[in-house]
Formats: sequence, C-alpha cells, structure tokens
Amino acid sequence: MKKLIIFSMMLFGAASFAQTTVTGKVVDENNEPIPGANVVLVGKAEGTTADFDGNFTFNTSQEPPFQLRITGIGFSDFVADVTTNNQVLSITLSEASTILDEIVISASRTPERIFESPVSVERFGLKDIKNTTAESFYGGLQNLKGVDINTNSLTFQSINTRGFATFANTRFLQLVDGMDNSAPGLNFVLGNLVGMSELEVQSVEILPGASSALYGAGAFNGILFMTSKSPFDFEGISFYAKTGLTSQEAAGDNQYYDIGIRAAHAFSDKLAVKANLSFLQGEDWHAVRTDDINRPGADRTNPAFDGLNIYGDEASTILNFDSAAGLPAGTIGSAEVSRTGYEERDLVNYGAQSVKTDFSVYYRPFADDFEIIYQGRIGRGNTIYQGANRYAVRGFNLQQHKIEFRNDNFFLRGYIVSENAGDSYDTRFTGLNINNRWKSNTQWFTEYAQTYIPTFLGGIQQGGLTREQASTAAHAAARQAADTGRLIPGTPEFQAAFDAVTADGDLTTGSRFIDNTKFRHINGNYNLAHLINNWADIQVGGSFREYELNSAGTIFTDIDGPISYNEFGAYAQLQKKFLDDRLKFTGSVRYDKNEFFDGFFSPRVALGYTAGTNRNHNIRISAQQGFRNPTTQDLFIGLNAGAAILVGSAPDNLDRDIRRFDVTPDGQNLIGQSTVEILGRAAYENAYSVSSVIAGAPEVANAELVQPEEIITFEAGYRGQIGKFTIDLSGYFNQYSNFILNQNVFVPLYGTAGDNGLSLLALQNGDRQVYQTYTNLTENVDSWGGTIGIDTKVFGNFDLGVNYTYADFDFDRERFPDFLTSFNTPEHRIKASFGNTELFKNFGFNFNYRWSDSFLWEATFAVGDVPAYSVLDAQINYSVPSIKSVFKAGGSNLLADEYFQAVGTGLIGAIYYVSWTINP
Repeated sequence: MKKLIIFSMMLFGAASFAQTTVTGKVVDENNEPIPGANVVLVGKAEGTTADFDGNFTFNTSQEPPFQLRITGIGFSDFVADVTTNNQVLSITLSEASTILDEIVISASRTPERIFESPVSVERFGLKDIKNTTAESFYGGLQNLKGVDINTNSLTFQSINTRGFATFANTRFLQLVDGMDNSAPGLNFVLGNLVGMSELEVQSVEILPGASSALYGAGAFNGILFMTSKSPFDFEGISFYAKTGLTSQEAAGDNQYYDIGIRAAHAFSDKLAVKANLSFLQGEDWHAVRTDDINRPGADRTNPAFDGLNIYGDEASTILNFDSAAGLPAGTIGSAEVSRTGYEERDLVNYGAQSVKTDFSVYYRPFADDFEIIYQGRIGRGNTIYQGANRYAVRGFNLQQHKIEFRNDNFFLRGYIVSENAGDSYDTRFTGLNINNRWKSNTQWFTEYAQTYIPTFLGGIQQGGLTREQASTAAHAAARQAADTGRLIPGTPEFQAAFDAVTADGDLTTGSRFIDNTKFRHINGNYNLAHLINNWADIQVGGSFREYELNSAGTIFTDIDGPISYNEFGAYAQLQKKFLDDRLKFTGSVRYDKNEFFDGFFSPRVALGYTAGTNRNHNIRISAQQGFRNPTTQDLFIGLNAGAAILVGSAPDNLDRDIRRFDVTPDGQNLIGQSTVEILGRAAYENAYSVSSVIAGAPEVANAELVQPEEIITFEAGYRGQIGKFTIDLSGYFNQYSNFILNQNVFVPLYGTAGDNGLSLLALQNGDRQVYQTYTNLTENVDSWGGTIGIDTKVFGNFDLGVNYTYADFDFDRERFPDFLTSFNTPEHRIKASFGNTELFKNFGFNFNYRWSDSFLWEATFAVGDVPAYSVLDAQINYSVPSIKSVFKAGGSNLLADEYFQAVGTGLIGAIYYVSWTINP
C-alpha cells in the first residue's frame, strides 16, 4: 500500500499544483451563505463547490484574465471577471425560477450545467432534501420526472427509470461516493437500506437512461449517484430526529422513528475526519392478500388452493382416487390437492429496521486539492424482499471499504463490497418445511386420499348426494383428517419448528439463506484537459472487478466452495465546444470484457446547441449503444424456489445442479425405478415450454445459454428558460437485442423431449418438474417514451412544478408466451408540486402530488394488474437560525388511500412524521 501511495503521488502530483488561485464567498440577497454553490470556469471543464458557509477556493492552470460562472439552486447565475492571481471575490446571487444552472458531474464525468448536459439528468440537492415531503430524502426522489420508486417494504424502495424492472432491478446502478451499492450476491440495490444518512448527502444525481459508455455494464437503464459532504467543507455536529406513525388497515397504527448524527472535523488544512450513525425503526406494510391469483375467484374450499401470501400450499399433487382404491377409471375420478399453508403474517415479524454507519479520513498531503481518502460504510437492516419468493431479510449486512486518491483532474479508487445474509430466510420454504416437520407430504396426501374415498362413496351411496356435493364434503373431511396434528401459529410447538426451519440452510429441510458473497473493484479516471491547455475535455479511465460467490450452496451451486470470476473495462471521452461555445460535442467509447463472453464496445455521441440572444435555449440529440452482462444469479444460481427450480446458464453450472425426484407408480412401472437424478442442463436441453403443455400440444423449448443483453438508444431533448418558465423535455427510443429473460419450462423426469413417447407419458403422469432458465429473447424488444417538466413561480414567490412521463414498449407476446418482460411501468404518470420556501420569515411548506396509470406487473413471484393510484404528500417547516435548527411536520399519502405498486406486496398506507434537524 505504501508503494501504491508513493506511485500515485508521483504520477499525479504534478497535476495538483495550479497556477492561479481564486477565493471568495457566495451569499444570497439576505447575506446568508449559499452552501453548495457551483463555481465553474467559463468555457472549460473545471469547477469547485462552495462549502457550508458559502466559501470556495478555485485552482486552475489558466492564467488571468478569465471568467467564473457562479450558480446556486434556485438562484440566477452570476459571471465574475478574474484579472489577477489570488483574487478574492464577493458574490451575491439573486433568486430565480430556473433550476437549469445547477452543476452535475454524472452525465460526462466532469462538472457541467444541467442546461448543457448531453443527456437527461435529474438532481436532488441540499435544498430539495430540506423541502422534501417524503419521510426520507430517498423517498423524495420519486417526485423527480421520469423516476419511479417501487415500494417493496418500508425500508426497501427500488428506483426504476424507463421500465423493465422488478424489485431486483439489475438494470439500474447506484453509486455511493463512487462505490457500487449493489449487494454482490443479490446483484441489485436494496434501496437506501444500507446506503447514506440524509445528514451526509450533498447531492443526488440520476441519469434515467443507458450510460454504459462511461460506467460499464451495470448502468444499462439508469444510474444514481449519491455524493457525501467533505469534512473539510462541512464541519461540526449535525443531528436529526424523526418520529411519527405508519398507518395501514392491515397493520393498524404503529410508531415510526428515525434518528441520525454526523460529526466532522478538520484538524488542519491537511487532515479531516467524519463519522455518521443513523437508526430507523418501524412496522413494515403487512401483506395479507390471500386470494388464489392463478385461479381467479377460487377460495380455500378449492382443494388445489394456492394463496398469494400463503406459504406451504405450494406442495400439491394429483391424487388418482380410482387407482388408490383399485376401482375402475371414472368411478371417483382424480383431483389436484395442495397442502394447507400458513399466512405470511404467521411467518414474518414485520419489524423494519435500518442501521447505517460510516467513518472517513481525508488527508491532503500538500494542503491543496490532492486527497487520499479512506472510507468505510457498514449497513445492517431488516426488511422484506420480493423476488421469486417473499424473503424475510433479517440482520442483512453490507460493508464497503474504499481507498481513493484524487484531485481535480483524476481519481484512482479501490474498494471491496461484501454482504452477509444474517438470519434471512425464505417464507415459502418456511411454510413448506414447517409442514414437513410434523407430517411428510407422502403421509399427508395418503391420509387425505384414505379419508376422501370412503367419504365420497358414502355421500353418494348412503347420503343421496350429487357427485359435486359428495366431492365438496369429501374434500373438507379429507383436509380435516390430514391436518390432524397441524402446528398452530402462536403455540410453543409451532415456534420450535419455526426456529429450527429458519436456522437450517438446507432448503430441503429449512429456509435460511447463507450468503457471504463479495466483489473487489478498482477504477480510475484522468482528465487530460489541463495537459492540452484546455483545448478540449478529454478523459480516459478503466475498471476491474472480481466476484467471489459464497453461499454454501443455498443460492449458488457453490456447495464445494466459492466461485470466482472477473470482468474489466476501459473508456475514453472527448468534449469540445464550437461556435462561441454554443455547440457542444461529446463523444465517448468503452470496451468491456467478462471472462465468459466476448468483449463489447459501447459508443456514445451527443450534440448540444445553445440558442438565443441570452443563451436560454438548449437543444440536444444523442445516440449510444450499451450492454448488460448476465448477473451472478443468471450464471450460477441453483435454487429450488418451490414454484420452480432456478438454474443459471454458465456452461460449468449446468452439471453442478444435481437433484433427485420421486416418480409416480405409473412412472416407476415405465422406467423400473422410483427415483431419478436430473442435472441442471436438462432445463436447457431436455424440456418443453410450459404454455404448450398447458395447451395440450407439447413443444420442445430448449433454451439457449444466456448472453449479454444489448441496447441501442436515441434521445432528443430541449431545455430552456422562457420568461418565468423553466422547461425541460426529452424523448427516447430504445431497441433491446438479446433481451435477458427468464423462461419457465417443464423437464420430463424420464424420456427425451420430442421423442413422442416416454417423455409425453412423464408429462401425463405428472412426472415433470418446472425449471426457470436464464436465456435471451431471439427478437428485438422496443421501448419508447418521454418526459416534460415545467417549473415556474406564481403569486409572487410560490413555486409550482408539473411534469408528465410517458412510457411504452412492444413485444410479440403471442409468439413468446412463456417470457416475462417485466416492463412493470405505467404508461402515463403525472406529478405536481406547489410550495413556498419562505411563505413568511423562516417558514416554508410544500405539497407533492403523484398520479400513476394502471399497468401489468410481471415477476416470477406473481403476475397481475396494478390499479391506478393517486398520492398526496405535504410538509411544513420552520427554521430557527439562532439554534441552527429546522423543525418539520409532514406526511406521505396523506389521503390514506392505500395502494400497491407490485402484486404480492403489502398495501402502502400513510406515514405521518415530525422532525428536528440541527445543522451547524
């Protein structure tokens, strides 16, 4: 490490010495400092940010004279002339309605105004955090145009932009201070469960489109950047406390509280440290929908009932009563029967919790912009995650540790992200294996048949009942007899079985997940502009990542030890302005290589033109190509999820998944054995499509092994200031090829798919197993959409904003009926905000309204319609400058009109809160 530090300092040290230094302070018209004000060299890609007191220091190799543009959120921009070195500026910004002068970094990896960004970008800064109506800053992101948040649970909200996302949103990347915040084994971000405290957030930026050209495979449909406050710029002790109620019809009213503290101190102009701690506790949204989604209208009197939030009733079989009784076919008949399950509320403690801690050391060896940073983040939480099943995430732990070297022209960082599943478990397997602990499936179904047969015959022969009446009575009696001895929730016997099952990592007998997966990542970026006298902004960079899968066989096929693989990438970008800085060209390209797949190039080209005498109109167009590598689960999963067995399609994974199945007596007579061994490759090489089997005309469905998914995207947009109105609109068209999807197939337990013989008998006898494969669609999928946002001031200084988002896609569903596209995005969305940050001295308020159109939710857990819904949030706040405090009261979903955003989750109720925040 010592050698690495010395080498980095030698390599980049020269770039840290600037020829010209400008200092100053930025205040508003009331002489109050403007924290986070942006200071940018006009015509160049160089800039800095004012600290909490409005002070800034700007270093550049440019010699005077030159100009600096100073901007702040909600303020008009100001251009200052710099004529000498070490000049001191005093800047006063006046309020304005525009938000387009805010500075973002994510769109091009260099500071630039939103107004001139080559692609769509949204920003959420300190002022937005203060004024958000949501209970948390993260929840407030859903009010941005083009941004959706799907609420999985109270502490797990999943961001979605431009569609194609479940809660496991592997198409969206989230970076916290440059570190990928995805859980390595899950491949997706658990919202802000183990993210950043709102006291620590300086800004949030969201790119709602493909960004592979700069950020690689993960930034496929969008990317979120959270940037923390520097302890050099934001010192002191900060604190917040929130409390209130969550209100839901199913759960009642429950206390909710969230507290956090931040401490930062600069010991000198060379050394500074900071630390954060936050704790959230509440009651999650109870999921109590128990209808049989696969059999609309069916209730629990149906012998094959399989309730949505009921687990254990997935164990089912077809009972041939005639065969069991030795009677002629058609005497009694047969029926599909499922075991009696347990409701989710009996298997889950709905207590939601999030604990986030971090500690950072910043060292500036030369007392200038060159920094060496250590940062460690540890998050722990309890939540509910809905994937193939519903998972009770308990004691989940995510750690991130980073060392970074950087200055204004470069960064070089290395970090490790590791997860520990804690005491997390699968609710479906909890129900299944609690049932199996008191009575095996074989015994239960045998007792069911033994009671059903005489009861049915007696009802016909002695009771004078019709066949339908006799069947109903016989099923009720059979279930009651088979359920004799059933463990009842709330009893010590049930609790003992529950504890044993959830502590057992073998899913044939238990339900616990064991996961200690991690990845190691190195990436760097160098801006060459200062070396070529800022003729253009030229950047180069690259990254390397190594995965280490370690689930002890509970998720991946790593029963014999961890699985490792790696990927790397490199990129370059050029930005150049022409025509008096009105025309801006951006061109970039990236090459990425995963060890399982061929390398892939991701180019991007964008043009932006600033028009108007006052340079208040900007038109942009862009085109880019991107890709997404299959995830660790796409490649190496080996999991019996109950409804299907999930098998990843990495070539050496196909023979690692080995399972044994019992066959029916009819099947045993055909093949001369009672059990068979099936390899995972059978899902890809010996299977029938589910839809064709259900339709009665089985067709072979041998899925291809998964390949990287590709996208070509075109975008056009306009940003402008017309009088008091700020307008930001964009439209896009995406074309996906090799679209990664899951396909459910039937694997016959004997015979060869397509043999027109033994395999068809296996299907007929019920000797078949559903597998979920990871493969690609052979045809393109198109999606398109657009957003428009208008912001203005009305009635003097009241803020009014309205935005609309449209999204749609095209896919040949009739030709590929077994594919779930999981677009999961409403076609129409409308959002509006109204407020005043200074209704009277130190008092402000804000309202947010959201309306979402109905849409189809598709996921492996469930498929169904999500009705349209409307949500109203509001807050009032009062500042007390003498004690550096802000008091706030508000609520989310104030109308308490409960709604859901995905089939199977709990209904989202209302949250009412009050808070006290102290910021020095």
